[in-house]
Amino acid sequence: MARNEEKAQSMLNRFITMKQEEKKKPKERRPYLASECRDLAEADKWRQQIMREIGRKVAEIQNEGLGEHRLRDLNDEINKLIREKGHWERRIVELGGSNYARSGAKMTDLDGNIVDVPNPSGRGPGYRYFGAAKKLPGVRELFEKPPELRKMRTRYDIYKRIDASYYGYRDDEDGILEKLEGPAEEKMRAEAVREWMEMEEIKKAAKKAVKSGEVASVVTNAKDILFEEEEDIVEEERRLQREIEEEEMQRREFVVHVPLPDEKEIERMVVEKKKMELLSKYTSENLLVEQEEAKSMLNIQH
Repeated sequence: MARNEEKAQSMLNRFITMKQEEKKKPKERRPYLASECRDLAEADKWRQQIMREIGRKVAEIQNEGLGEHRLRDLNDEINKLIREKGHWERRIVELGGSNYARSGAKMTDLDGNIVDVPNPSGRGPGYRYFGAAKKLPGVRELFEKPPELRKMRTRYDIYKRIDASYYGYRDDEDGILEKLEGPAEEKMRAEAVREWMEMEEIKKAAKKAVKSGEVASVVTNAKDILFEEEEDIVEEERRLQREIEEEEMQRREFVVHVPLPDEKEIERMVVEKKKMELLSKYTSENLLVEQEEAKSMLNIQH
């Protein structure tokens, strides 16, 4: 019995195949321009044909082993078919058909996020990358998001969210702080009262000890009770007292036992001295003697 290949090559089978091909209509070619089509059904048919070609090429471009040049060529062919599909969709709208462009697929990046790549001409979508073409050198950088620059906050941004809660004015409104501070406040108040009572006892004991001459023992007992902060306060009070006493000493009146000249007398003496220096510089001694005699005769004082 002959095999299938031998049967297909027989004269009768070849004759039957030729007759069947003659009965078929010649294969129609898609019009080069979408504007040449006048029938809505034909335009829709050609659009479906383009969609099938795009699907076939998109499935092929998923193979990363095709090589860089083949991947770039396939991506170019897909973009060309997409542009042609857009022409046919606009033609379908012109012929009164549905608008397929509204529900068109969006291009996504490697993570599946939609990427909007505008067309430089301003009409329709821009150049798109599919499948393994997204991982080509120079293409991956297009899908990477630029690092976000941390903007420095201005003074207005810093103070914009600051309210009374930031300064702690509303801490006591929730009632939690009051419950926590209540026992602590009572404890601190009792401690302060106890310390005040001890200080009063020390003062009384100190007054009695000063009168009886037992100052050293009282001071020793006081140091055992006083805290460092209280000792600082006492030291500060002593320093202020010393300053006040020094100021009072400086304010005491100074008794002058010798009459001192006032400002007018000093000014007159300085002017008289300068006049004498000028006269001695520009006049002779004989003239000065005669001038003094004339003043004495006329009873003229300096």
